[in-house]
Amino acid sequence: MILEKKVAVLTGASSGLGAAIAAALIKKDVVVYGIARNINALNNLKEGLGELFHPVQMDITHEQDIINWVSNTFNETNVPDILINNAGVGGFKKIDETPTGEWLGMVNTNLNGLFYITSHVAALMKKKNSFSHIINIGSILGMVGRKDGAAYCTTKFGVRGFSEALYMELRYFNIKVTCINPGSIETDFFKSSGIVPHDNMLHPDDIANTIVHVLETPDNMLINEMTIRPLNPKQPHQTS
Repeated sequence: MILEKKVAVLTGASSGLGAAIAAALIKKDVVVYGIARNINALNNLKEGLGELFHPVQMDITHEQDIINWVSNTFNETNVPDILINNAGVGGFKKIDETPTGEWLGMVNTNLNGLFYITSHVAALMKKKNSFSHIINIGSILGMVGRKDGAAYCTTKFGVRGFSEALYMELRYFNIKVTCINPGSIETDFFKSSGIVPHDNMLHPDDIANTIVHVLETPDNMLINEMTIRPLNPKQPHQTS
């Protein structure tokens, strides 16, 4: 896909990997609709990224809000070319110490929200002739389990299964689906599990540039899944 002048919808855009993806896309002259709950963070991001970035304050767990926004923003002749499902929440506790509300929060954002926005955007993408691309940000914890991570792993295994089924369903409508499974990223995402960010982790900008590379692959080339790991995941001061 040639990215210049394409239109992207990006969830979880306000910070971390989402902000890095928005910046990488805008460097390619992509119009980015950045969705997040924190409008102040989105507006601050817009100050740095410029007019190609459109802040959208929305909670993707509210399906009716998604329906209203999609119908008010797009139509059959104005369809997003790219959807990047980056929004996600995580918590790491023993199963008998995981509050039901925390479990439901992960399921609602990581799975239900993913379904809500994908189903309504894909319905429009299917009606156009040009190629489209949906990228779902999974996790290495959607491939292997982790102690005290049953809730988060459940949702990320679900993202991987959702992506696998979706690419098979949508490929004949010229819609690519890719699941990106990164390992530990240098953000505060895993703070609740006691993991402190350090330089040997994956860097958000590097993952964002890799996503751009996936988007720029030839139209008839599908990378349906990609696992990205830090080469040496140990903290810099650790030698073994």
